[in-house]
Amino acid sequence: MAVTAAMVKELRERTGAGMMECKKALVETGGDMDSAIEFLRKSGLAQADKKASRVAAEGKIALAVSDDASEAVMVEVNCETDFVSKDDGFMAFAEAVARNALAESPADVEALMQTKIDGTTVEEARQALVSKIGENIQVRRFVRLSSDGSLGAYVHGGRIGVLVDLSGGDEQMARDLAMHVAAMNPEFVSADDVPADVMAREKDILIAQAEGSGKPPEIVEKMVEGRLRKHLAGITLLGQPFVKDSELSVEKLLQQSGARVNGFSRLAVGEGIEKKQENFADEVMQQVTGG
Repeated sequence: MAVTAAMVKELRERTGAGMMECKKALVETGGDMDSAIEFLRKSGLAQADKKASRVAAEGKIALAVSDDASEAVMVEVNCETDFVSKDDGFMAFAEAVARNALAESPADVEALMQTKIDGTTVEEARQALVSKIGENIQVRRFVRLSSDGSLGAYVHGGRIGVLVDLSGGDEQMARDLAMHVAAMNPEFVSADDVPADVMAREKDILIAQAEGSGKPPEIVEKMVEGRLRKHLAGITLLGQPFVKDSELSVEKLLQQSGARVNGFSRLAVGEGIEKKQENFADEVMQQVTGG
């Protein structure tokens, strides 16, 4: 039976083993998925099937900054529980992965997983940690940012990380702006960066809302313009009130120092991952009633 990319992907998702190990297991077992899982488990390369399929939406944002502070990398490493996210071994692994991402400049997560930590690949180190801790652990993503000016880097509680590329200003301003992005979560630097389709969609919504007011067309137009400006201010870094001084917009703060934000990256642990909602009362009741 021919081994397809889809089969390798499914086996990897079910076991957490590496891509090459999954392909080898499928070849060895003639493409039989259950036999391949057993093969990997016997080889010590996979945990129980259930473990690798469990949702890993907790974790840590790890940061690594170059010696000259001109480049930095943030990595999101996920686990299943907040308790494990504070485990010394888990945190050390995440920080080592971030250092590798900075030093080796991998193109993507797949390449990052093949870089070495103390003579073993990141993927092998991850598998060993899964075996030791007993939770699904995944290196989900990483971002890299470099700056010819000041690079702001900030991680809040290990759960939100921000990098800011600032021209002009100074290191303190860059860090303050990184803290601002962590707190206020802007989507874009300025209104000029907002895609046309996003603007059009928001405008359509605002027009529909305003037309429902029954006001004359010229008033509706002014209402839409005002509301659109307010919306843009809320989703853009430059339009937001500066978190350390709400009387001052970020745009005005930058103008006062002749500074400019060239870009930023923000990662938050678990964003976009659908978490299972646990109902502990129902769970206890099921145990009591034997349901």
